[in-house]
Formats: sequence, structure tokens, C-alpha cells
Amino acid sequence: MKYSVFLILLTTINVYAQKVEVLLIGASHNYSNYPPQDFSAIQSKIRKFKPTGFFGEFLSKEDERLVQDYWCKGYNLKRLEILKANRNIPTEVLPGTIDSLKKLSLRNPGDYRIKTDLAHAYYLNQDVANAHYQFWQVFDKLQKVPGAELQNYVDKLLSPQLDVSGRSMKRLKTSEYALITFPLMLELKVQELLPMDSQDYDLNWSASAVAFNSKFELLKQDTTAAELKAMLAKRDKGFERMGGIEKTSKNVTEWLNTDEASLIMSSGDFYYPEIYNIKNFPKEEMLSQLHWWLMRNKGMCDNVVNQSRALGLSKVVVVAGANHRKYMQDIFRKMPGVTVRNINEME
Repeated sequence: MKYSVFLILLTTINVYAQKVEVLLIGASHNYSNYPPQDFSAIQSKIRKFKPTGFFGEFLSKEDERLVQDYWCKGYNLKRLEILKANRNIPTEVLPGTIDSLKKLSLRNPGDYRIKTDLAHAYYLNQDVANAHYQFWQVFDKLQKVPGAELQNYVDKLLSPQLDVSGRSMKRLKTSEYALITFPLMLELKVQELLPMDSQDYDLNWSASAVAFNSKFELLKQDTTAAELKAMLAKRDKGFERMGGIEKTSKNVTEWLNTDEASLIMSSGDFYYPEIYNIKNFPKEEMLSQLHWWLMRNKGMCDNVVNQSRALGLSKVVVVAGANHRKYMQDIFRKMPGVTVRNINEME
């Protein structure tokens, strides 16, 4: 017994001693309204980094089942209902089915019907991250080599035309996953996307946001609040700056990873800190909202580091919505044994 306790203690020490290097990329969730983007520099930096794992902004299949409600829950449940109606697989045999399909796909990498089957099984298992990875490979193939037979099979089994809201198949096509993450995973032969999202506090966040906005709307109606108007004008000017870059730049992602961009994006939900001390500003509600946002980002960072250590991954790429980047970067920098690099710091 003493020997077993010693082994457990030694293993725990080794896990926590393992260093984790993170390449962090803040990205847009939708590139469809930008000019054609040049991702070559970002792709080159990822190759040079030589990651052995990639993390995306998805819940794990366990958390997807446990979290009873969050902003995307209803959309995911609707997808689940549709795909079960198309072809149901009993829950108890899903893990074995997925393992079998993964092996088949590795033996037959050019068979996109198998990838479609695997995407379907992953979706039913509530592993949206890896269902999207498989669906994207099929979608990418059809974009390059259209085929009616495969397209019909995809439409009947996955019904992508019905999955249009939330983290949907429609959204996937113009997302950071389709344009940055998945192409590099495929090139580097990384088989699965690791989930890192945390939605434990989504209802807290929403309640704080409602409480803040109800009071803030009253403050905005105060025609004597000149200082408030100046702060709101500053915020609007930041949005104009951001909009100009998004309309003209072919390297939007690089700009999204700057401190300037982070400050502007943060002002969308949290305004600028100078505004907090204006008379009648609902500071308590705002700080509550900010607290739950920080808790979500901390949860995401913890998920990355804990999984990396458990899986023995020392170098990982983390791709998150750009408004998470600065918060996550600051949290990673305070975590023992963790090194984080902004994509713009890479040569």
C-alpha cells in the first residue's frame, strides 16, 4: 500500500513538473466578410513550432452532456435530433463504432464516405470538435473535386443544410477551423482536435449582463452625462478602426493578436475601465460580468494545461476567439511550468 501511494505521488509530481509550451492564436469565428486572407505566414509559424496537439473552442463530450444549458446547447440538441433521425446509433455502442471507423479511415484515407460516417458518429457522441474535423475534410474534398454521389450521401446522413445556427456546419466553413486549424492538423497528421471550452459560468455571465444592461440603459438616457458620451464616442472610434482593418486587410488575424485589437474588442462587452467611475455607472454589475468572463477563460486555460500534461503533450497550438486571446495569454503566463507565445511573437 505504501509503495502504491509512493507511485501515485511520484506520478502526480511528474505530471505537474511537465512543461507545456503554448502557441496562442486569437482568431475570427467568421472570415466570410473579409477580403481574401493570406494565412501563409501563420501556417509557416505553426509548422516551425512543431506542435503535437491542437486545442479548439469546443466543450468536451463529457461537459456537453453535463452542462444543462448554455448559449449553444439548444442548437447542438437540435442537430442531435436530426442526425439520430437520419441514422441512429445506440449510445452504448457509439465508442466502439467510433474506434472502428477511425481504424477504417486510417487504412482508407481516400474514402470520404467513411469520414462522413465518422463525423456522424462523433456528432451523436456529442464530440462536436472532432465531428467538425471529419466533416470539414469531406467538405474540403467536395470543394476541390465535386461529386454528386458523395454530396448526396453527406446531405442524407449529416443534413448540413439544416445545421445553420450556433457552432454549426454552416459556420464551420468560413471559420478559423476551416482556414487555420484543420488544414495544419491534416498536414501534420494530428488525428483529433482537443476540446478546451468552459461553459460552467455561462448562466452567471448572462445574468450579470442582463443586470448591467438594464441599469446602463437608464444611464445612457441621462442627457447631462457628458463624460459618458465622451467614453462611448471613444468606444465607437475603436470599432471604426477595427471595421476599417476588417474591410481592407488580408492579414486580419495578425492584427487581431495585437494589444490594440484586444482593447477594442474588450470594450464591446466591458467598455473602457475609465468609464467605471462615472457617477451612476453600474460598476458592481460590470465587475460581476467581467469576473465570470475571467472564470471562463481560466477554465479554458486549465483545460489546455491539464489535458496536455495528461496526454504528454509538450507543445500545443491553442486557437480561440480573438476576444479570449489577451485574457488567456495573461492567465497562461501566471501558470507554473507553462510558456505561452503570441502568434505575432513567432518568426
